[in-house]
Amino acid sequence: MRPYKHPAASDFVLERLLHALSDPVRLEIVRRLAEVGEASCGELDGGRPKSSVSHHFRVLREAGLVCTQSVGTTHMNSLRRQELDGRFPGLLDAILSQQD
Repeated sequence: MRPYKHPAASDFVLERLLHALSDPVRLEIVRRLAEVGEASCGELDGGRPKSSVSHHFRVLREAGLVCTQSVGTTHMNSLRRQELDGRFPGLLDAILSQQD
């Protein structure tokens, strides 16, 4: 498997982050990762089709919210909290603290 590309923290764009988080499925994924730290795509798919989940993770990765690493045949995902907090202090906490 080829490694995934992740933008550098200096390349994070606020509009792209907010767009990625505007989708309820992606926001749910980010909230779950904030709780558990790391999880496979399968643990976060919510019963959705693989193609749909792949799309959501691609958007989250390209925005800089999620880091995806291949561990054998499993894709493990984690929130890029430290980089996000460094680039946009308090933004992630403010978003995650909001109720539906």
